[in-house]
Amino acid sequence: MKTVLVTGGSRGIGKAICERFALAGYRVVAPTRSEMDLADASSVEAFVSSNRNIEFDVIINNAGINDIHSIEQITDEEIDRAIAINLTSPMRLLRGLVGGMKHRGYGRIVNIGSIWAVVSKAGRCVYSATKNGIHGVTNTLAIELAPNGILVNTVCPGFTLTELTYQNNSPEQIAAICTEIPLGRIAEPSEIAELVFFLGSEQNTYITGQKITADGGFTQR
Repeated sequence: MKTVLVTGGSRGIGKAICERFALAGYRVVAPTRSEMDLADASSVEAFVSSNRNIEFDVIINNAGINDIHSIEQITDEEIDRAIAINLTSPMRLLRGLVGGMKHRGYGRIVNIGSIWAVVSKAGRCVYSATKNGIHGVTNTLAIELAPNGILVNTVCPGFTLTELTYQNNSPEQIAAICTEIPLGRIAEPSEIAELVFFLGSEQNTYITGQKITADGGFTQR
């Protein structure tokens, strides 16, 4: 049985990713915030230390935060927290756990980016910076780890019908978003999870170093 580590697996796209891998028979490890707080470097290091002996075949860096503020409103705390959760903690996890993949000569890493790393929008300065940064991690590790049979990719979801989407948007606002998407609808979390599963599974044998956007054509307008 192969094992997958998924951060941010309690809701939304992360929950759908966990369900898809579990359906395929994978052992799913999805730590809660109490088990690993990505905003706290010592918590991440403690998780790595206590789980270093687990043979993770797949690592999905899914967790992320997106505070929306104009450049003049961004606080130091917001910058530090977003960088920690969206960028440096994924690097710490990979630094601590990729050794087992290298030893076994097999691994799949999928970093979750965003359409706001492909295009952007006012108020997304910190978020776009971190999501572009996580693809920089993908670019480098795809080259660095290829000799060890490890494939590394980024998936950039577009608008997706998660709990947060319903929480932050009225039905009228969701309908308006749909008019901006060429396919005319917002993605289901399971659709994003299916792409992540393919890239993270044994079905993927040759795709690495790619930034793959799943947005119904939004960024092609």
